[in-house]
Amino acid sequence: CQPVPKPESRVEVCDLNPCPPRWKVTPAGPCSSSCGLGLAVQLVTCVQILHGQEVLQEEHLCPVAEKPLTSVPCVIRTCSYEWSFSEWSECSTSCGNGIQTRQDFCLSSLTHKPVNPLFCRRFPKAIVVRGCSAGPCPEQEGPLSPGAGLQPVTPATHLPRAAAGTEHKHKDLDVPLSAGPQEQAQPGGGEEDTAKRCFLCVCGNLFLNATGIINMTGVGSRDCTVAIGRPLREEISVTILESSLNCSAGEVLLFSGRMMWRTGCRKLPLSLINSRTNTLIVKQRVVLPGNGVILQYNSRTATKKYYQDCDQQLFGPQGDIVHPVQLPEQRQEVVCRTFITVAPWQRISIRALNTDLGPEGNQTHFNYILVRDVSTMKTVVFRGKQQFLWQSTGSQAEIEFHE
Repeated sequence: CQPVPKPESRVEVCDLNPCPPRWKVTPAGPCSSSCGLGLAVQLVTCVQILHGQEVLQEEHLCPVAEKPLTSVPCVIRTCSYEWSFSEWSECSTSCGNGIQTRQDFCLSSLTHKPVNPLFCRRFPKAIVVRGCSAGPCPEQEGPLSPGAGLQPVTPATHLPRAAAGTEHKHKDLDVPLSAGPQEQAQPGGGEEDTAKRCFLCVCGNLFLNATGIINMTGVGSRDCTVAIGRPLREEISVTILESSLNCSAGEVLLFSGRMMWRTGCRKLPLSLINSRTNTLIVKQRVVLPGNGVILQYNSRTATKKYYQDCDQQLFGPQGDIVHPVQLPEQRQEVVCRTFITVAPWQRISIRALNTDLGPEGNQTHFNYILVRDVSTMKTVVFRGKQQFLWQSTGSQAEIEFHE
């Protein structure tokens, strides 16, 4: 181009309109969970460039449909602990309907070795008891009661439904356990027949004394459930004095606690069951009238500590629950829990009258209340300033106060 004269350089303004407002995203904050799937908060603002400067604008000026998420999934590392299970056992009966069981244990995902079950207490646990069928039984001598087949037993099995709608709030009754009668008052009115009242003498009750004998023979009901409760710091041992269960007919005894499940039928007399915690539920399923077991239970100081110092144990039937007091140095490590146990024929309602756990919009806030239905191991989380009414499907519940 040298022979051609070079034109002078010129600068022309091409557009005087400012750029439209746009969304600006800041880097995400810390993950809400130290392991597993969590959420991280990112700050999303509406900005506009004016005269080379970034100016904050109202959000409605930016395209609403294009607004980025304020919370994004995050995973720091895989959780170190998880529930693991053994293989299912053989069916408890050689014919007819029975149950299968399996052992659960808390597994470290790093070492692949079992650890203390307390490490897995925040994770839902699958069932460890299920129904099974070993084929039809040959005809037996003498008639069986109608509907004698054993129905599948799961941790969610419960007793009379008449109390399902009853609301119960709780107050700490951890101290006066030895006062009053051996068992809680039973439901029912004067119009009930004698057999019904006999069934309610034992079945469906919560026993709170330090020791006692429970006779579950001839209760007049196919399913009979009793609960034993003691203060935290104690554990319960049960000795089976007598048993007339017919194992081949599918009759069975099941023990369940916060840290144990155990079933059996054969060789029950004089066998010893340890709850490992301060509560124990005993479920008896019989087919033949008059059969059952006689139990003797005792309580003692726990050999291993299974609770936090800020934990509480409540035994209904109603009262108030207040956030437990924590020391400042405990807040990052200890999760305070409240355990609620009522009679097996009762159900639990928890109503939050006043909560303030931080801003409702911040869903990754570490302050929240976790409520667990022990019979189904289902958990519900409540955050922010949410008032709520929670109802159980069984007679036991746990509340965790995080941060």
